[in-house]
Amino acid sequence: MDEARIGIIGGSGLYNMPLEESRMLRVPTPFGDPSDSYLLGKLEGQPVAFLARHGRGHRLLPSELNFRANIYGFKRLGVRQIISASAVGSLRIEHAPMDFVLPDQFVDRTFSRVSTFFGEGIVAHVSLADPICSNLTDVMQQAAGEIDLPIKRGGTYVCMEGPAFSTRAESILYRSWGMDLIGMTNLQEAKLAREAEICYVTVAMVTDYDCWHEEEEPVTVEMLIDYLNKNSRNAKRLIARAVTLISADFDCPCHHALQNAIITDPKAIPAEVRRRLEPIVGKYLG
Repeated sequence: MDEARIGIIGGSGLYNMPLEESRMLRVPTPFGDPSDSYLLGKLEGQPVAFLARHGRGHRLLPSELNFRANIYGFKRLGVRQIISASAVGSLRIEHAPMDFVLPDQFVDRTFSRVSTFFGEGIVAHVSLADPICSNLTDVMQQAAGEIDLPIKRGGTYVCMEGPAFSTRAESILYRSWGMDLIGMTNLQEAKLAREAEICYVTVAMVTDYDCWHEEEEPVTVEMLIDYLNKNSRNAKRLIARAVTLISADFDCPCHHALQNAIITDPKAIPAEVRRRLEPIVGKYLG
C-alpha cells in the first residue's frame, strides 16, 4: 500500500489531527491489531497517516500497546518518516511544564515488552547508537522556529514500564543518572522504526516535574490532563508545519538501516518468517 509518506503517532491528549479528505483504514498485520484504525488524509497537502497510540478513547495501557503492529502498519502504508508526540515528565528544572523537547537518546527501564521484529529464524542487529533521526529532528526544529514555538533540542528520555508514575526514590535516581525526561512509550517505537527503516522523531511535551521536585505536588491525572489539553494545540501546529518541510525525495541513513544488519543466511530463513517480514526485509533477501 502506498497510502501515506508521513506517519503521525498521537500520544496522551493528541487523539486526532485535522486532516482533509480523511478516512479510517484498518491495517491487519501478522503481529496482531494496531492500537486503532489509521486515519488517512492530507495535512497541508501532504499524504499522512495518523494513529492514536492508546486508541481512541485512550483504552490501552503503555504495556498493552502492540508496538510491532503499530510500526508494521505504518510500513505497509508506505510511511518513511514518523513524527511521534508524547506527554513526558521532566527530570530537570530547566524543562518546565508546557515546554517542548526533542530528545536524542533513550534509556530502557521496561521489562515486559517486545521491541524487535526479528527472531524465530532470522537474526538482525541494527545500529541504535543514535536512536532518533537527526535529519527529521532538524525538520522539527526548523518548523518550530517558523511558527515561533520555543523548543529544546537534545536530552535523554528514560522509558519506564508504568502504568504507575515513579516513586520518589526512582525519580531521584534517574536524575542522578543525568536523565532529562521520563515517559512510558517511545523507546519501543524508536527501535522498531529503525528496524523498519523509517525515520523517527519524538516531540516530548512536558506536563510535570515527575515527583522529585519536592516543592511541586506529585503528578496527578488531573494535572496531566490540564497540561495535555494546553499542549495539544501547539503540537498540532508544529506537526502541520513540519510535514510541509519533508520533501517527497527525503532520504536518510535510517532508510538503509538493515543493509548490513541481517546476519542469517537467507537460505536458512523459514518461509513463513520471510512472508511475515516481506515489507521490511524483502529487498535484502532477493
